[in-house]
Amino acid sequence: MFGEHQDFLGLPVIAGAINLRFFIRGTERDDRILHLRMPDIRKFDVIDLSGEIQYRKRRDYLRASINVLRRTGWSIKSGWNCTLSSQIPINAGVSSSSAMIVAWLRFLLEASGDGVRYSSEDLARLAHQAEVVEFGEPGGMMDHFASAIGGLVYIDCRSPFQVSRLSARLEGFVLGDSLEKKETLGIIADSKQSVLEGLQLISERYPGFDLHSTPLVEIEPFVQQLPKPIAKRIRANFINRDITREALQILKAEAPNSKRLGELLTLHHEQLRDGIGVSTTKLDRLVEEALSSGALGAKMNGSGGGGCMFAYAPGNQEVVAEAIERAGGQAYMIAIDQGARVEESAQ
Repeated sequence: MFGEHQDFLGLPVIAGAINLRFFIRGTERDDRILHLRMPDIRKFDVIDLSGEIQYRKRRDYLRASINVLRRTGWSIKSGWNCTLSSQIPINAGVSSSSAMIVAWLRFLLEASGDGVRYSSEDLARLAHQAEVVEFGEPGGMMDHFASAIGGLVYIDCRSPFQVSRLSARLEGFVLGDSLEKKETLGIIADSKQSVLEGLQLISERYPGFDLHSTPLVEIEPFVQQLPKPIAKRIRANFINRDITREALQILKAEAPNSKRLGELLTLHHEQLRDGIGVSTTKLDRLVEEALSSGALGAKMNGSGGGGCMFAYAPGNQEVVAEAIERAGGQAYMIAIDQGARVEESAQ
């Protein structure tokens, strides 16, 4: 909800798990082989658990999850026939890979009979290890905490990361997929590198500088001395930091100020569009159509460069969804939902 391009800087974020889910269904085998059927992407994989797990490709997340678990002392006695399927748009800025990894880790823990030893927060940290740390990627932990813990959460992204639930009960969200595919890691890496470069220069020139507490007005003279692209991103991150702080106070109440919450979402989008520069013409059009059709607020979602936006339109979801569809997007009426869970099947 709030905090794109903030978590990898150690700044806080606010995120919500939604009711588009990733499913893993499995039946036990009498050997130590995992058979993984993935009909959504027409793929099949086999993992032999009897030996060392070698990666076959960059970002081999399913194997990485097993290796990360093994380092905690986890083990499993049998193989499984598994089907992996998803309702989540792929490569669209709605954490499809993180949701998959969280679900896969939870499945492996339950299949081994070891689920009770690991909390939801443990699950999030393991997922971050498997997706980000294992492959030296630039991302943060927002997606993993949201997927594992669920609900509406505030995350302090300074190591070792702290997460807390928020009281607000929200409804009326519409997700809009622009149907533009994105290159998440390149966008994040570029944003992170340029902002860190600018912050380093500021800290050298301004004694006592603190990204978490220094007001933008105090460092503006130094920001003006930076190359323009970096200066724009620095300002946008400071403004979004303060937007997130105000949103936190609103979302601590069970019945939040919906009008102001919507305004903050739209202000956040404007900084992502004009300051950080990660929106697209089509995402902007979907946001504009949602707002003109009655949404209280709207913004792009995720790292940008394509993918999704969402609108906050309590009581007006259907009209806003229709507007998003007319503008060339694919609309989903969504709700805040719980995180990873286990459902036993009688079959």
